[in-house]
Amino acid sequence: RGGLFPHMTAAENIGLICKLEGWDEQRISSRVDELLTLVNMPPDKFRNRKPRELSGGQQQRVSIARALALEPGILLMDEPFGALDALTREKMNLELQRIAAATQATVVLVTHAISEAVFLADRVVLLTPRPGRIHSITDVPFPRPRRPDVETEPEFQRISRELRHALDADASAETAA
Repeated sequence: RGGLFPHMTAAENIGLICKLEGWDEQRISSRVDELLTLVNMPPDKFRNRKPRELSGGQQQRVSIARALALEPGILLMDEPFGALDALTREKMNLELQRIAAATQATVVLVTHAISEAVFLADRVVLLTPRPGRIHSITDVPFPRPRRPDVETEPEFQRISRELRHALDADASAETAA
């Protein structure tokens, strides 16, 4: 879950890269509190907790906070919510959308969940199986912020169906080869 160091607290995990960059302790502490607040984890409650004391969703929030420590322009995420239960995953999708808007970071998210891709993305890039090449790029037209009920809209369903069909066609072609 985000590769948190189990022997370190949430604050130590988030502040690690800042420490490696040579920041002073006061600046690190201030940035950690800012990021914990951003990911909806009050610093006074979560700063000193170790990963084993956090739920899966909380661990993901700490991982996102750590990734944002140096204010990157791009946030790369590979199946960040794959190990979470469905309700926590939905909550984290809403949180990621909010965090991306607040930080103005471009998020590149790899996921195998079609509905998650359509919900979170402005563009879905579908890759072919071995070797991975761009199969298609689909624009997602829904305004932000998106609410979970967007998934019931006919256009959402149409886009999801087209992506599923393209994936199934690629899988069939690969099996036949």
